[in-house]
Amino acid sequence: MPDPRGAARSLAGAVAVVVLLGACATAPDGGPETRPATGPVPGPSAPALPPVDGTLDYQLGGPSETVDTGSGPVTPDVVVRDAGAAPLPGAYSVCYVNGFQTQPDAAALWADHEDLLLHDAAGEPVVDPDWPDEHVLDPSTAVQREGILAILGPVVSGCADDGFDAVEIDNLDTWTRFDAIDEDGAHALARTYVGLAHDAGLAVAQKNAAEIAGVARDDLGFDFAVTEECAVFDECSAYTDVYGDHVLQVEYPDALGAAGLTFDDVCARDDRAPLTVLRDRDLVTPDDPGYVYVTC
Repeated sequence: MPDPRGAARSLAGAVAVVVLLGACATAPDGGPETRPATGPVPGPSAPALPPVDGTLDYQLGGPSETVDTGSGPVTPDVVVRDAGAAPLPGAYSVCYVNGFQTQPDAAALWADHEDLLLHDAAGEPVVDPDWPDEHVLDPSTAVQREGILAILGPVVSGCADDGFDAVEIDNLDTWTRFDAIDEDGAHALARTYVGLAHDAGLAVAQKNAAEIAGVARDDLGFDFAVTEECAVFDECSAYTDVYGDHVLQVEYPDALGAAGLTFDDVCARDDRAPLTVLRDRDLVTPDDPGYVYVTC
């Protein structure tokens, strides 16, 4: 989702990111390398993780103060909102940041930084075929990572400034879907996102990428997970085996139907997360006719 705050914070955030990178080791390609992180932040300064009971809502399509559970409006205990929205008072609020691809409304911004985008063999910026209004970032070199962080680093730290409790970093798995992206470079960028968030007092969620859940926690430093459609892909245990109950699970009706599943099937799974929600694909607000909200 687009974040209008990024440009306003770019100067201060860029300075902070440059200082951070400057204090790190030198990468093999000659640029500043990101610092390592191993597992969740230890000790009393560790950020708070989301509760494992209560009500979850995934609100990237628009913020709502309450959810419609069928028996009256309820304020969710845990909510995920776009970085451009405000956290929900009284709820554990997770801030969505697209850390590895561009947002649709930010095309003009990234057009001035084409060197930070992945390009195909013809030299054209690569578009995600599943999200045709998003270009793919290329974190393969230290110089590219520094440029990406100068733009998105302030968004991550801005989530803390706005009062969020955690940040969700989306599209962690681009290196698995686009062969031209260097895996080590993608991991280095992820580590730095985690470091920025932890320094700001935020917990950090791995978004999807079930195949690297262990690496994401133990090597990259993620604290919990947000997963979409893990029941459809039969991969919920990949997250719960690593993060235990600290998994936020979102399912969608169209995908369940295509897989021949019902939400009751999801709720009956032994490996489903305690906080599991069925939402409409567009994540609209309760006043929209397409709104769907069901919990286990």
